[in-house]
Amino acid sequence: GLAAQADSWARNLPYGSQRRLEIARALATEPEVLLLDEPAAGMNPQEVGTITELIRRIRDRGITVILIEHHMQVVTGISDRIAVLDYGEKIAEGTPQEICCDDRVIEAYLGKKYEDTPATQ
Repeated sequence: GLAAQADSWARNLPYGSQRRLEIARALATEPEVLLLDEPAAGMNPQEVGTITELIRRIRDRGITVILIEHHMQVVTGISDRIAVLDYGEKIAEGTPQEICCDDRVIEAYLGKKYEDTPATQ
């Protein structure tokens, strides 16, 4: 946790600790719903693992988490249901397994399959 850094100014905390502090401040209000906007952005792999586990524990306490995130391992590791937007339009909704196999999602985020490109036709 953050207890070892309790005497530090928030601005002097490492980036990952600052993000965890932001979440702790939000949890102090005892929300029923927690909206997180790209909580893993800019983090190294260890910090991503820590923040993912923290969000999972929050979810497991019965707090609904609405997550806006581009880091797919975070999204699929936390979410029961996922809605995918492409340029503001919902293109898919489902379980993590369904989303990972959805052709619209794959095309929007990875591009068209090689064999479907005009140069190969």
